[in-house]
Amino acid sequence: MRQYITRRLLEMIPVIIGISFLLFVIFAMAPGDAVDNIANPNISQEKLMDLKKQYGLVGNPVERYFNWAKKAVQFDFGDSIKHKEKVSTVIDTYVWNSFWLSLGSFFLSTLIAIPIGVVSATKQYSVFDKFFTIFALFGVSIPSFFFGMVLIKIFAVDLAIFPVSGMISTGVNATGIAHVLDVMKHMALPLIVLTLISLAGLMRYTRTAMLEVIRQDYIRTARSKGLSEKVVIYKHALRNAMIPIITILAMQLPGLFGGAILTEQVFAWPGIGRVAIEAINGRDYPLLMGFEVLLAILTLLGNLIADVTYALVDPRIRLK
Repeated sequence: MRQYITRRLLEMIPVIIGISFLLFVIFAMAPGDAVDNIANPNISQEKLMDLKKQYGLVGNPVERYFNWAKKAVQFDFGDSIKHKEKVSTVIDTYVWNSFWLSLGSFFLSTLIAIPIGVVSATKQYSVFDKFFTIFALFGVSIPSFFFGMVLIKIFAVDLAIFPVSGMISTGVNATGIAHVLDVMKHMALPLIVLTLISLAGLMRYTRTAMLEVIRQDYIRTARSKGLSEKVVIYKHALRNAMIPIITILAMQLPGLFGGAILTEQVFAWPGIGRVAIEAINGRDYPLLMGFEVLLAILTLLGNLIADVTYALVDPRIRLK
């Protein structure tokens, strides 16, 4: 196991280099840059070029990439042109706001979706199954921004139960438990939106995986031996059905740190997804490079976690 993980981590290095190079070239080929956006129209060309050199926006893309890579291996991704800070500092400031929101959604959707999916599969075409099938289709179909605005209208404007937007109350300098409760109150509505979206898809995946497994011969054999239905379903069937579910859960790792762009925009949540949109609009390519490389690394780690978990769940799988 240790050798397998070490080998996979080493194999990630050239992949990350290739991804970062392609991203850098794409950003370099894009017309315009952040300096063009923020520069005074009356600035001289000489000063404009000096400003671009300061941010590493002048020169051959390949040379610029290697200059960037030398610093990137030391976790120095340059300076954000919009925020006037180190890219690593900007990411560290906002990514945790997205992480806690996404983590809450991840746990809630997983704890709710898997049991419902299992019961729906074992009671196929029942009233329970039909109800949650409609619920899942509703969750998959409704746009997150629309659902978010509906929740704001009902629970924030009409009933005034939750705040409209933001992460903390304006003008309130709460600390300790009071601060945590204030954040949780602001988090409630975006958490509901993200949970519904994740819940719907995961519930259907679980149901489909369970339906495929419970029709297998070894499940019939387990029942013929007199094992209780709970043992058959939760010890034998669910364990084998977890393989595709693990893939989906592991690939949500980048999303925990990547932010929910539309939801953060609707609720003005100060997360990394909202910052990334602002960086795209402002052509803040240093910030985008650091953010995209982070997502690439997390995606590769998600694949590794999924592969390792396969072997833990299914003893028939061996890591070599």
